[in-house]
Amino acid sequence: MDFGFSLASYFLLVLILLYVLNVLKNWNKDPVENFPPGPRGLPLIGNLHLMNLKKPQLTYLQLAKKYGPVFRVQMGMKKMVVLTGYDAVKEALVNNAEEFGERGLLKIFKNMDLGLGVISSQGENWKVMRRFTISTLRDFGMGKSTIEEKIIEECAHLSQYFASFKGKPFDNGMILNAAVANIIVAILLGHRMDYDDPQFRRLLHLTNENIRLLATPMVSLVNMFPFLEMFPGSHKTIVKNVEELCDFITKTFIESLKNLDENDQRSFIDVFLVRQKEEAGNPQSYFHNGNLSRLGRNLFAAGMETTSTTLRWGLLLMTKYPEIQEKVQEEISRIVGSAQPMYSHRAQMPFTNAVIHEIQRFADIVPLNLGHETTKDVTFKGYFLPKGTYIIPLLTSVLRDETQFEKPEEFYPEHFLDSKGNFMKKDAFMPFSAGRRMCAGETLARMELFIFFTTLLQKFTFSLPPGVTDVDLIPTLGFTNAPKPHMICAKPRC
Repeated sequence: MDFGFSLASYFLLVLILLYVLNVLKNWNKDPVENFPPGPRGLPLIGNLHLMNLKKPQLTYLQLAKKYGPVFRVQMGMKKMVVLTGYDAVKEALVNNAEEFGERGLLKIFKNMDLGLGVISSQGENWKVMRRFTISTLRDFGMGKSTIEEKIIEECAHLSQYFASFKGKPFDNGMILNAAVANIIVAILLGHRMDYDDPQFRRLLHLTNENIRLLATPMVSLVNMFPFLEMFPGSHKTIVKNVEELCDFITKTFIESLKNLDENDQRSFIDVFLVRQKEEAGNPQSYFHNGNLSRLGRNLFAAGMETTSTTLRWGLLLMTKYPEIQEKVQEEISRIVGSAQPMYSHRAQMPFTNAVIHEIQRFADIVPLNLGHETTKDVTFKGYFLPKGTYIIPLLTSVLRDETQFEKPEEFYPEHFLDSKGNFMKKDAFMPFSAGRRMCAGETLARMELFIFFTTLLQKFTFSLPPGVTDVDLIPTLGFTNAPKPHMICAKPRC
């Protein structure tokens, strides 16, 4: 009896050993012939040992020097293809938009939005939600004077807050988040929220915390080894925060239902609820509560984070380069005077427009972009990428492409000016990504950046606190490149 058990155990061990040896033998084999080249991976961890986990984009830039603009990396069990440089990213996202147009989803994003909403959804759900989102945002004035009035109103509240410090140092992080978030809140809910509203502050905190937690090691490990999600860690906090955000939106649309007037739709939520009623008899409808709560969360997060972070970088850069700030203020005084800056002024203000574009380029807010996925088998740059290949279109490699920008590592507004001082567009300017998955709120973000930035520089001169002599431009750790917490002085201009 004991002999039989020992023989069976021995046989099982041999099978396990053969399986492990087979895995090790095939570990570095590519899934198909002519797959992009890349560094040799180690068992289980892949190329994890090569990665700068705090700034993976730096590792990708180094690998591109060895393997070219299209290469593969392996994170745990998952093989990914990285695209670097303007030429490769444009060819994929713009020239082959259909083939590279699906959203690539890591485990954490699947857990956050469950395939719903617009940012982390795929297929028909994404198509329907994106069409609805863009058309509804346009109906509520995106790119028009109606939304410009909301931005100008918010500028007044923000300027009043800045002025309350009377030139003394303060941290502008929370207030800029709140001011920018209020624009999308006004569209979502039909009204702005007070900066001191505890609920508003809670929503901002949850969103900011998630941006930070998305870059933690535990999240990276869960993305590589999904079975680890059973253990406690930051990945569970992220999902919990998302659920709280969605609960707030759910309560809001329940309240909206009580007073819903189909002939007087005052908010994004109202429009969605009316559409939901119209499709009530359709079991295949995408206009259900799950999509509404995730869509609201997506818009709140996307409508706040990147624009407010860009503004924070902008004001910080003005303290480092006072001569550029002075030149922007001179152009504002000459073109706008004491009147309220309007989006239409940008055509007459080439230097200010160039500075804002350079802030976006230099800040490099989303260096890794959001993941893409091939929708079909495709041959790209001589390599074969099967359907479902996870793609990283590295935006930092585009915004700092030395073939497109004269001084890619420096803050240099002249990147967007010709020899005569006229504003000059650059095709490699892709802070909103490109192609089918480019930011749905790009038009709104452009308007917000111009009006907020010019209004603040019209009313204040920004400087470092007394005794502080240097500006730290190293970003803090997070899913986005945000400035480290800092104090700043806003001195009212006469």
